[in-house]
Amino acid sequence: MAVDTLTFALVTVVYLLLVIGLGYLGYRRTRGSDDYMVAGRRIHPVVLALSYGATFISTSAIIGFGGAAAQLGMGLMWLTVLCIGVGVLIAFVVFGKRTRRIGQRVGAVTFPDLIGKCYGSPFLQTFTGILIVVGMPLYTAAILIGGAQFITSTLQIPYDTALLAFAAVVALYVVVGGLIAVMYTDALQGAIMLVGMTILLLLTYTLLGGVINAHMALDALSSQVPSALAAAGMTGWASMPELGSPIWYTLITTLVLGVGIGVLAQPQLVVRFMTVKDSRALNRAVLVGGPFILMMTGVAFTVGPLTNVYFYQTAGVTAVEAATNGNIDTIIPNYINAAMPDLFVVVFMLALLAAAMSTLSSLFHTMGTSLGYDIWQHTRREKPSMRTIQLGTIAMIVVSVLLAYVMPGSIIARATAMFMGLGAAAFLPAYVQALFSERPSLRGAKYSLITGAVVWFVWTAFVHVKESAVLGLSQFLFGVESLLPMPWPVVDPLVIALPLSTAALAVGWLIDRSLATAPEGASTP
Repeated sequence: MAVDTLTFALVTVVYLLLVIGLGYLGYRRTRGSDDYMVAGRRIHPVVLALSYGATFISTSAIIGFGGAAAQLGMGLMWLTVLCIGVGVLIAFVVFGKRTRRIGQRVGAVTFPDLIGKCYGSPFLQTFTGILIVVGMPLYTAAILIGGAQFITSTLQIPYDTALLAFAAVVALYVVVGGLIAVMYTDALQGAIMLVGMTILLLLTYTLLGGVINAHMALDALSSQVPSALAAAGMTGWASMPELGSPIWYTLITTLVLGVGIGVLAQPQLVVRFMTVKDSRALNRAVLVGGPFILMMTGVAFTVGPLTNVYFYQTAGVTAVEAATNGNIDTIIPNYINAAMPDLFVVVFMLALLAAAMSTLSSLFHTMGTSLGYDIWQHTRREKPSMRTIQLGTIAMIVVSVLLAYVMPGSIIARATAMFMGLGAAAFLPAYVQALFSERPSLRGAKYSLITGAVVWFVWTAFVHVKESAVLGLSQFLFGVESLLPMPWPVVDPLVIALPLSTAALAVGWLIDRSLATAPEGASTP
């Protein structure tokens, strides 16, 4: 279904003018590196909440996870529970307050800078920055793919054109305006997302005959589960998969735990806690952030499965069968274009663009500051200028765009879970110790960071079959796609790497403690 060109053009022009205006306002208020990196530590709590939520929720949640929910069912609603309980309540109230206080005390302006200064370790700052620069482009490229795919399917324009234009617009205000521009535009984009997702939920239930009829129809479709999914443990779109089945492991360990726990150690989110002036602002932000996350994830994980009802009633096929070339990332765009009124297609595309732009801008900013600030100052042994940080941002944007060209389909949700899992495995134990220990163990932090990263990468390359089969290293070196038998090939790297990373921290802490209490002159290992 083609979108009315004039309506779309007018709405888009108004939106872009607002974004450019907010970006310019951020530019005018950016007078130094502190403004560019942490928004001058004076952001309003409502802006913080919307920026945090809009950064957290992107095309990965709406298109990627919406498509995954259409394929795997409403079991993904457990991720909504973790997103609110962990990603908002624990993140803001427990982690956020300490992060703001400690970050302000040590003068930290990035997540790697916070880790490095808490431990007094340039190595930790640099290594953390390197992991971000290496791992985050995968997540960023997935967001680019999601936004470009919807623009392409809606406007029928070439994918390359959509991808490049999309990246260029976001790059403009990120590079020029820094975090102030990012957070101001995030707040606008978050408000648009909230309106769009609310309307989508209402229209979907109206289209399917109401809440009760829609969910009864979804439950009745359990007999239509494709044989491949049924063999892997799926029981229906309104129920959980069989406990211990391959789909259950994918749903719980990769999608639910990978994102639900990984959110606590996401550099682009942690830095937002350092942008407010006091802890009361964080308390007020929870009142906005909680309902926002509920609507964003809850709607995506509800509408996704319900698309099966629509496609079955109108075309006699399930949502996966209706996906373009079997790519589940196309399910939500196809549903919107097929089922929704013309005007809403425009509104939803605007909400989708807002979602993608809000996350992209934060990822661009985080990667750029990691390269241009954290890595630069310790490799070149000089304090980087704002121009250096901006050039670092441009470089990472180029890398992300190039990566978006080579990544396969059906990757958005998986790429998101991958980076969040890496973040939790590598960063979370050291981050927790930095916040809650009066004398954090540097040895433990180093052991933990290295162990988490190495185990995560090894498990991803040689065991977790979704990635190891694509990478081909295990097949090339050992002649098999995964080195271990079931169920290990479907157990997410996070489940293995995070406990080992935590254990490595404990070992390092015990060694430091034994060295500190050893009698003077005694030999130590």
